[in-house]
Amino acid sequence: MTEDARFEDAAEAALNLGAFDLDDLTVISGLAQDAIFPITEMKWQKGARRFALLLNRFRWEDTGAGRHAPERVQSLLVVDNVMGVASQGIDRSDPDVILSLLTITFEPGEDAAGNVLLTLAGDGAIRLEVEALDVTLKDVTRPYVAPSGKAPHHPD
Repeated sequence: MTEDARFEDAAEAALNLGAFDLDDLTVISGLAQDAIFPITEMKWQKGARRFALLLNRFRWEDTGAGRHAPERVQSLLVVDNVMGVASQGIDRSDPDVILSLLTITFEPGEDAAGNVLLTLAGDGAIRLEVEALDVTLKDVTRPYVAPSGKAPHHPD
């Protein structure tokens, strides 16, 4: 018998998670919260029906935070089965723009289809029209000390 992965299961290991339902996506959203990425690290491969982001993800799951400074890690966030992409509040004309991911949610549609919504800080958003929910979050580098030296904070 297998059981679902839990947030704390990642501990010090690199993440490699998939989401095929709302519960899975909630875990990935929590782990990707406050990830930052340059606008140039966002790519839609229309022919492959894939949308990908190279994120600098804060390591919320890090159980060693008491032993070392807060860390980030580069991660790939990949959404498959993408039929269309739309965005708002993002200035694509400036290649130096840095975006911050707040949440990843799913708005169900007909059958298994729907929209994956990436909500960004500053009222930006990316909507991915998908045939079915298929999201992957995979760490692709070793963790590094967060340049700010502290964890992201959201005032109440």
